[in-house]
Amino acid sequence: MTNMINSLETCWYISPPWGHEVPPLVICLLERVYVTTNKSFGYCCGVEWSDNGWEYSIALDNEIVSVPGIEIVGCGQLQSLEIEQPVFLVGELVKFRFAADGSKIRTVLGIQLINGAWFYSIEWLSPALTAPEDTGVCILPQSTNKPKINPHLAWVTDFDLTGV
Repeated sequence: MTNMINSLETCWYISPPWGHEVPPLVICLLERVYVTTNKSFGYCCGVEWSDNGWEYSIALDNEIVSVPGIEIVGCGQLQSLEIEQPVFLVGELVKFRFAADGSKIRTVLGIQLINGAWFYSIEWLSPALTAPEDTGVCILPQSTNKPKINPHLAWVTDFDLTGV
């Protein structure tokens, strides 16, 4: 039974949410972009997969905004920063050093530039199955919006990962 659970968990971690082929990115990392909703220019400092497709982190003058691809227009020029290229790519299989007893193989689901260092989004925790009676009852009104933070994802450095 334990081997079947480990096999299922391994399949979960290496099966990306987008299917067989990684959907193309609208822009490149570090590309100068125009954000149509803000009517301002910035550059792409990260990308992460969401339920609606790629979400891009755009560094503006004094803030970072997260927008879908339809709200940005690429300018074709890259921001000149003196940093190394990311070690891993979105969709690449990596080995997570700090995985518990289960599978150590993960899929890179996002890349983010934070304070001059690259961070990679991976699933560090497999989803848990809950029975309907485990959800509890709440008599207060609840939001229908899903929270933006996924508790199963972690941002890790290339020190925490190795190529497969």
